[in-house]
Amino acid sequence: MADEDMSDYPTMFDPASLVRKGFCPVHSGLSLLHTHSLYYEQHGTGRQRVVLISGLNTNSFAWEFQVRELAQKYSVLVFDNRGVGYSGYPAGRYTTSGMAQDIVTLLDHIGWKSPREIHVVGTSLGGMIAQGSPLSSRYKYTVDVLKSKELASSIPERIASLTLAVTTPGGRPWQNLPPWEGVKCLTRLLFIAEPEKKAPTVMKMLYTPSWLEASSLIDPGRTNRQVQTETYLRRVVFGPKQQVIGHISQLGAGLTHHVSETRLARIAGTIPKVVILCGDQDHLMDLQHSRDLKAAMPDAEFVQWDNTGHGIHSQRPIEFRDLLMRVFEEAEQDRK
Repeated sequence: MADEDMSDYPTMFDPASLVRKGFCPVHSGLSLLHTHSLYYEQHGTGRQRVVLISGLNTNSFAWEFQVRELAQKYSVLVFDNRGVGYSGYPAGRYTTSGMAQDIVTLLDHIGWKSPREIHVVGTSLGGMIAQGSPLSSRYKYTVDVLKSKELASSIPERIASLTLAVTTPGGRPWQNLPPWEGVKCLTRLLFIAEPEKKAPTVMKMLYTPSWLEASSLIDPGRTNRQVQTETYLRRVVFGPKQQVIGHISQLGAGLTHHVSETRLARIAGTIPKVVILCGDQDHLMDLQHSRDLKAAMPDAEFVQWDNTGHGIHSQRPIEFRDLLMRVFEEAEQDRK
């Protein structure tokens, strides 16, 4: 897609910080049916490089605040996962392993290959992708998944820090289901077409009730509910509407995700700085999953924020930015 007119793909990010954007071809080596492209943007020109991996059914524009802030100091890469936004919808079953391999391909495509230069940040499904998921004998995947690699395990020498936010090491599919409130919200969203009607359910799913009704720190004249609803509705204007197959396929990737304690320990042992971040009132990710990650990665830093839901980087944008910058700097110090 090198000849594609990129003006056909409007962005929510500040054009002043944009370095490049485009599509990265991803080939499984099987057939055209298993070929797709990832839409990506790079903002900022800092020596240290940051990769932000979005969660379930969420395009890259959800990182608007973090990109604006971090691009002042770092090179920041955002992209749409397969099955959402401007990226393609490959045939076959989605897995976190396959989605992790997409990112390795993207990093190779843009030339981010140097040792210990990348800070990887993943939220929710993005955190699962950041871990990667080894093939399990109890699932039968397509051949492209058999050939896939794990992000944190396949390129550990490139990664300086790994931040895993509101995510899970996974298990059997029924163990990966969200709490009941999250199941109800996700099911309801499948049958609502209009964004305006989806918004109340999205707010309930991602944020805590008391925070939604509180005055916004970013816009003190309005409540957090008003600000976040407006932001959500503005975001859905950009990019094509997600196809139902993308929604279901990404959900399937999350439900079949699993990384063993042994593999998590190996990841923690090869990446200098690992942080596990969670909120105490998460409707989509049981808090115990973050504790399980910590148990498997005892040297990782564990951070839990009070009165915080699943939408952690948008509910606590300033704190999230500050935590990331601290993590990046600590990882940088460890290199010296």
